[in-house]
Amino acid sequence: MATIIEMPKLSDTMTEGTLVRWLKKEGDKVATGDTLAEIETDKATMEMTSFDDGILGKIYINAGSKALLGAALGVIVDEGEAVPDAPTAAAAPAADAKSASSGGAAKPAPASRASSRSAAGSAAATGANGKIKASPLARRIATERGVDLRGLAGTGPGGRIVRVDVESAPVGGASAAGAPAAKAVQAIRPVAGPDDTRIPLTGMRTIIADRLLASKTQIPHFYLNIEVDAGPILALRAQINSGTEKSGGNKYTVNDFILKAVVNAAAQVPAVNASFDGDSIVQFAKVNLSVAIAVEEGLVTPVIRDAANKSILEISSAVKDLAGRAKSKKLSPDEFAGGTLTVSNLGAYGIDNFDAIINPPQSIIVSVGAAKKVPVVNAKGEIVPGDRMWIGLSCDHRVVDGAVGATYLAALKRLLETPALMLI
Repeated sequence: MATIIEMPKLSDTMTEGTLVRWLKKEGDKVATGDTLAEIETDKATMEMTSFDDGILGKIYINAGSKALLGAALGVIVDEGEAVPDAPTAAAAPAADAKSASSGGAAKPAPASRASSRSAAGSAAATGANGKIKASPLARRIATERGVDLRGLAGTGPGGRIVRVDVESAPVGGASAAGAPAAKAVQAIRPVAGPDDTRIPLTGMRTIIADRLLASKTQIPHFYLNIEVDAGPILALRAQINSGTEKSGGNKYTVNDFILKAVVNAAAQVPAVNASFDGDSIVQFAKVNLSVAIAVEEGLVTPVIRDAANKSILEISSAVKDLAGRAKSKKLSPDEFAGGTLTVSNLGAYGIDNFDAIINPPQSIIVSVGAAKKVPVVNAKGEIVPGDRMWIGLSCDHRVVDGAVGATYLAALKRLLETPALMLI
């Protein structure tokens, strides 16, 4: 029996994917668990595996093409079975319904279609008591984005405003009836010459652009920086690696100790391990650490869960595993979800000091610079060589006040300068 290969939901925010390349060709035998293709989502490029045995009878979507969730990408058939044609466009509503039922958002309607039904949709979105009909999730997103629900057309049941209606609306929402429309801000576009190269945005770079623009325009950032004596952590690392090298054990990086200190400090100052949620602040019971990892397509932030209760060895092993699988596109969607704070370390690139952009919906991100040998003044007033490192903290001022951020950095500095505290 023919089995349609559909565009899978590979991340919690994915609405469409790009088929980067097929790893099987038409006529190839396919077994359950075989990798069929690479799919680029809004977070990473991931492998799509087969759940059936048979023959790849037909490829409907070519490499480089985008497709909505549930769209037919190809078909697996049995030996000698006739290969069906690609499903017609009439099947699209079914795919949209399937996407919605699995938590995915439907693709926004074209602007012309949306405008033609705006009046009817707005009327339908208002109940008999005059209250706007909108889902709780739509209301929360509208609050975060500053979208006015009164001017939106609802596409949910009975004209109810749902998540996709808010996400596809401009920040500030549509204008209320009778009010003049706000003038759209025009982006300043570059002037490209004949010898310049235009590189189309990948799905990952598009979502990075969208999320970071939202972060810088919707989250009130403030920045703190502190200088840390890196000598103790470098000495402890050298001592531990000297012992593990002889026994063939784990080799630790400076970043392993920094990550452990970051999560331990967050456990000591739980106010930073939180997120803004419209009319409340959510303080998380566990520290789920997002680690920024550079890959060919951009930047990914897989999560080490309950990191404050992990040893340095467990954190070191987890980072190596996540980094390796991120670069070979083996991470699963759930490994990107649920982070409560992020660490970005550019020390390996020779960067001394920088301020990172918050990874929403988190409230802090820790930026780590290089440990360098510099002249310092000792307790006797003498200028001597020393090891110093700059740590930066970017905070969401809606959640973290300056004194709280400073308290967190002080706790982090204490752990880094007395690293034995992390071993007990």
